[in-house]
Amino acid sequence: MAQGNPSDAGLVGNGRLTTGTSRTGEINSASLYQQRIQDLVAEVDPKQMLDDDVEELLMQLADDFIESTVTSSCQLAKHRSSSTLEVKDLQLHLDRAWNMVIPGFGNDERPHKKSSASEAHKQRINMIKKARR
Repeated sequence: MAQGNPSDAGLVGNGRLTTGTSRTGEINSASLYQQRIQDLVAEVDPKQMLDDDVEELLMQLADDFIESTVTSSCQLAKHRSSSTLEVKDLQLHLDRAWNMVIPGFGNDERPHKKSSASEAHKQRINMIKKARR
């Protein structure tokens, strides 16, 4: 496990991001993730407990999501010839890849995408309307 100050984040052998050890009372992000997952489960059902394997899987999914989001966002920043990752890079990735919009960050004035109905769908709708008359 990586040792040092909480600000000295690093990757350990299994690829999980850590922020230090508990040797001197420093923060360990894996245990924080685990505690947060347990808190979320308790909010839904206080009597429910997760298997250790399920907790590990959820932590791995969260790590993978964060890693892929940061990687893709960095690629977007690089594409616009910037060496700085900005909120708009994260927003663009989350919107395009995951159809996620995080309110309260950046410019909320984005045009809403209107889905265009196919010609076959329009014909079915017209047939239903005629049948109702």
